Amino acid sequence: MNFQTFRSRAEAAWERIPDSYKAGVDGLLVEREAKPHPERPEVYTLGECITESYPSEWGGPDTTRSRVVLYHGSFLHVAEEDDHFDWDEEIWETLTHELRHHLESLADSDDLGDVDYAVDENFKRRDGEPFDPWFYRAGERVGPRLYQVEDEIFQEHTYSEPASHVDVEFDGKRWRVDWPDADADVVFVELDEVAEPPLLYTLVLARRTGAWQMLRALLARRTPTVAEVVGHAEPLGLDRPTGSG
Repeated sequence: MNFQTFRSRAEAAWERIPDSYKAGVDGLLVEREAKPHPERPEVYTLGECITESYPSEWGGPDTTRSRVVLYHGSFLHVAEEDDHFDWDEEIWETLTHELRHHLESLADSDDLGDVDYAVDENFKRRDGEPFDPWFYRAGERVGPRLYQVEDEIFQEHTYSEPASHVDVEFDGKRWRVDWPDADADVVFVELDEVAEPPLLYTLVLARRTGAWQMLRALLARRTPTVAEVVGHAEPLGLDRPTGSG
């Protein structure tokens, strides 16, 4: 996808988001450049939320200003190496992800950037306590829908209808995972074969809803139904570079 088309689609997606969710955001900036990860050159940052807070005893849109930035070059690098890359879906995912950064800043919260939050919620999950099913998004984003919380990797796969299997790519390899027998909005599938110790790997199957429902659920933190299972992954072949946002 060339830069002009990318910018047009990104701006169209941005316009579909209600203004009430964009209070305090000075707009969307689409850059031509690619932005490699500072420590992992094979990983590209797809977007970011640049936020500045101004001294005031009152929080809110007047004292916290942000700009959401998308990097066309990063999208291009990832798309060239991923036959299944969905431009529109990744644009929407990156926009809503970065917008939530801004909304957390308005609320004087740092859930997305606070690794401790993700670690605490993962402990709750491991201990069988109620937890935020999207906690892993507060960890470090190391690829498209790929997050790391301490020594555990979470890879998110969204779907409309269950399939017989799902193919995943991680750390230079591709894997096939049988679809789990679990009826829930979000299913955590632990896979021992995918990551080398001490890393752990969990595939997160998230039921896709309409664009508006997804955005509202993301911002309002509505809790979906959750299931956890242990799965098995069969190796398929080599993987390619990934991106982040």
